[in-house]
Amino acid sequence: MSISPPDGCLVTVLMGSESDWGVMKHTSDTLKSFGIAHDCRVLSAHRTPEAASSYIAGSEEKGVEVMIAAAGGAAHLAGVVAAHTTMPVLGVPMVAWSLDGLDSLLSTVQMPRGIPVGTLAIGKAGAINAALLAVSILANKRPELKTQLKEYREQQKEKILATKLDF
Repeated sequence: MSISPPDGCLVTVLMGSESDWGVMKHTSDTLKSFGIAHDCRVLSAHRTPEAASSYIAGSEEKGVEVMIAAAGGAAHLAGVVAAHTTMPVLGVPMVAWSLDGLDSLLSTVQMPRGIPVGTLAIGKAGAINAALLAVSILANKRPELKTQLKEYREQQKEKILATKLDF
């Protein structure tokens, strides 16, 4: 089965199971807010290895520039993706059935020398930051994205500075 992202896609968002979508939707929403064409798909490193390999190859052929991979438990998806491509791979560890995601974090971050995965925080913060890091990578060649990213950070700053505490 040969699968690949749609034409014009710059970022792919892969997850090991459908249960990861509740968190990874934040990645998609963040990419959408920057107008980044992306594809989201469930592919398992263990249950669909051939389809994952085909999708990664298709991503390279279609000009994808960043791949984001999220998984819980054994969490090998980001590593498998990184083993099949030289483009940047960002890993998002997910909370699974044990250790509150620590097992996923260690599986994602402890890659052998030569097969890097940029690993983000566990869960929602990591999902959002993966999208923002992808935007940062893309912004190196796209001045309009760099401007948007600066505006995003300025809005964050203004929101924090406007915080009023009742005490």
